[in-house]
Amino acid sequence: MNKEVRVRFAPSPTGGLHLGGVRTALFNYLFAKKHNGTFILRVEDTDQTRFVAGAEEYIVDCLAWCGIAPDESPQKPGAFGPYRQSERKPSYRQYAEQLVNSGYAYYAFDTAEELTEKRAQEPNFLYGQKSRMQMRNSLTLTQSEVSELLAQNAPHVIRIKMPSNEQVTFTDMIRGEVTFDTNLVDDKVLLKADGMPTYHLAVVVDDRAMQISHIFRGEEWLPSAPIHLLLWEYLGWGDEMPAWAHLPLILKPDGNGKLSKRDGDRLGFPVYAMNWTDPKTGDLTKGFKELGFMPEAFVNLLALLGWNDGTDKEIFTLNELIDSFSVERISKAGAKFDFEKAKWFNHEWIKNSPVEQLLTNVQTELSGAGISITDGEKLATAISLVKDRCTLLSDFVSQLGYFFVAPQDYDISAIAPKWTAEKTDFFEAFAQTLNIETTAAELESAFKALAESKSLKAGEVMLPLRMMLVGGKFGPGVFDIVKFLGKEETQNRIAYGLSKLNA
Repeated sequence: MNKEVRVRFAPSPTGGLHLGGVRTALFNYLFAKKHNGTFILRVEDTDQTRFVAGAEEYIVDCLAWCGIAPDESPQKPGAFGPYRQSERKPSYRQYAEQLVNSGYAYYAFDTAEELTEKRAQEPNFLYGQKSRMQMRNSLTLTQSEVSELLAQNAPHVIRIKMPSNEQVTFTDMIRGEVTFDTNLVDDKVLLKADGMPTYHLAVVVDDRAMQISHIFRGEEWLPSAPIHLLLWEYLGWGDEMPAWAHLPLILKPDGNGKLSKRDGDRLGFPVYAMNWTDPKTGDLTKGFKELGFMPEAFVNLLALLGWNDGTDKEIFTLNELIDSFSVERISKAGAKFDFEKAKWFNHEWIKNSPVEQLLTNVQTELSGAGISITDGEKLATAISLVKDRCTLLSDFVSQLGYFFVAPQDYDISAIAPKWTAEKTDFFEAFAQTLNIETTAAELESAFKALAESKSLKAGEVMLPLRMMLVGGKFGPGVFDIVKFLGKEETQNRIAYGLSKLNA
């Protein structure tokens, strides 16, 4: 790389952060760290009609949870601020006026009512080459009329004047050479009537001001590329233009179209990084974090939606992703989102994570379920026994809660019909002779020997023992559970189980 790598993630604070947005942030982050560059968070809040209170803080929290905190942001300003577009408002008009003065843009005084009427007359109306000379703008009005309207502070916007019969070509880092016909692009608004820029002007001005070297953004922005490319040229900054990469879409599980929040609601999985509560409606949209995903797993699965390192490797730490990342391995094609595969990533991460790494998250899950555990050593032992069985962090509640809270209700329908006095006698004898000082394997041998001495098959009494100890047909090795619970607690649970079965 000849120049310093500076990349930006530039979300709008309008609501929850879609996993596609997080992936865009992640790819920016990975590219920056790979090249010892700078990762910037810039908040694009120029559309005040869509601004949602709390959304910026939520975005910052999501990035922090994922472990991809920016080097520069509104919360951590650097030398290229402000980092909110709304705070950069004075800088935009001068560039819009510069474009008008050089003939690359024009004032448009059409009212909202006039535009609505025009759209009613022409259903596919586009304000551009074919229609601009029929409208009320500085191209059709006299200079004196324009000056008078401006002097009166008449409401107006500034639109780019798209050229006719030109081809705009650039090299996309992912897609190769991409060409656009300017005849198919309308005259987008650059500066709104309230003096705020649209995305098209602001993104170019800010990227130049912040010395952005590479732009990673979603494929949905590709149609806007010719406008942005021309603005870089028209403002005299062609030599400073960053490199571009338009990331593939994250698709619905069936591959038909972009994955949306509605798809998640319909199919029963989250599409937001973290829980988002709409401050206006109070509606809660669930996120991966609260469902029980580890941030490491979430980042891992996102990285492999549209990228791979060229091998069969699927489990990556963040540092491994940084080392392996290359733009050349990003796919042009959209990536189908598979929630079962996402859960597989999480299961692998839980299974392979050291107990110490899981401890705090598991304590949080248990606390949320009303289970308070002060003995960290015992909790660590319990986690080591069950972590291979957990797909989500929330699974730890059902998978190890019984280690600390004795089951009160359990389904005895599978064993009650075959219950006999001989089995009661067996369990009373087992409880009395229980020697917890031996190993789990020796406990099992003693259990089977006792069953044989009472003419019972070990299989007939193994399930009832598990039911008495944990309340269901789940959990790790039953004698590991006995060892963990200890003699007194095991005896108490057997006694309670027998009272249920003999009732």
